[in-house]
Amino acid sequence: MNALAKVCYNSAMHEVEPDAATSPEPTRCRWASGTLLQPYHDQEWGVPVHDDRRHFEFLILESAQAGLSWVTILKRRGGYRRAFCDFDPDALARLGSTDVERLLGDPGIIRNRRKVESAIGNARAFLEIQREFGTFDSYIWDFVNGVPIVNTWGADSEIPAETPLSKQVSGDLRRRGFTFLGPVVCYAHLQATGLVMDHVTSCFRWRELKDVDA
Repeated sequence: MNALAKVCYNSAMHEVEPDAATSPEPTRCRWASGTLLQPYHDQEWGVPVHDDRRHFEFLILESAQAGLSWVTILKRRGGYRRAFCDFDPDALARLGSTDVERLLGDPGIIRNRRKVESAIGNARAFLEIQREFGTFDSYIWDFVNGVPIVNTWGADSEIPAETPLSKQVSGDLRRRGFTFLGPVVCYAHLQATGLVMDHVTSCFRWRELKDVDA
């Protein structure tokens, strides 16, 4: 390399952000790829939730997912927020049969009658839990005694689809009138809202969340 080339090379190197060329992409859970799943994984999944409307949002979206992929639901998240009263359970609980017909024509959500009717019924059941326990958050976190379960899975393939805990939660929710919330869907809720932390140990989020207080 001649002197002029060396000066140009050194000058160019100084213009590069120090970490831009050297920092490797962090290791993630295997499923966390793509423009929707990756930010969801990096910013939301497994973070302890203590906001009732946030809990309700996840319950609505997870019950809508039944039989579908999560990315299908994430694509419609904004549509659900608009159609389902910004995930306000009190407002959603007041919807009636005319509203159901209107929602079934909305391309921004999954247009399945049973799932739409389930969302409205689940909003009413959600409000009953709030009346009994003060908040849904108090109710759901009591299943883990207020402390997140931190698992140490080495690979995504080791993570179960349901557990005795999710069966217990599902059974109690269904007893209280909830629908489309079986053990698999309930386990997805526990994972999403941080009651159960299921990032694999090689994932950068496992290290960041393993000691997070509830």
